[in-house]
Amino acid sequence: MGIIFLVKGMIIGFSIAAPVGPIGVLCLRRTLNNGWASGLFSGLGAATADAIYGSIAGFGLSFISNFLVSQQMWLRLAGGVFLCYLGGKTFLSRASDLEGSAKRIGLLGDYASTFFLTLTNPLTIISFAAVFAGLGLGTSPGDYLSALFLVGGVFSGSVSWWFLLSGGVGLFRPKFSPAALRWVNRFSGVIIFVFGLLALLSLL
Repeated sequence: MGIIFLVKGMIIGFSIAAPVGPIGVLCLRRTLNNGWASGLFSGLGAATADAIYGSIAGFGLSFISNFLVSQQMWLRLAGGVFLCYLGGKTFLSRASDLEGSAKRIGLLGDYASTFFLTLTNPLTIISFAAVFAGLGLGTSPGDYLSALFLVGGVFSGSVSWWFLLSGGVGLFRPKFSPAALRWVNRFSGVIIFVFGLLALLSLL
């Protein structure tokens, strides 16, 4: 029975991680500029945040989810500002500047930035709760083993997506010239900035 919850959790995690968003763009850009490990660790940060939100929904921690949703204005404000900052910095920086910045920040910085960005979207809890209920995966009170398998599956599914994305993009990295990477950075910067702007506009 636990395997069934694990597999269904993997499907949920993969499905929630796969849609293209600011985290996906960051993962693509970092993979092309800094290598496969940078893109993968960026994805791992998002996967960890997904697992946390999946835990809140799966274990029925409604007092935490209610608090986060009630504070969503401030969380989305922080996330939107951070996205605008990242987008502007990416667009204005040269490829050599980004490489130096990547060395200073390291894989831990890649992980932490996407972890923070994913956590600033508390509506993810609602997404998990809705999907769990829609698939009949809502765990009964005290059924912590099933919830544990669900959350483990969510994390595994999300990690699988980021592994495939960073690995696939990494295969094409040698084909990108410095000039092409500059255009990738500019394009990525614009997209990330737009996502941040939309997050801020949604507060109005």
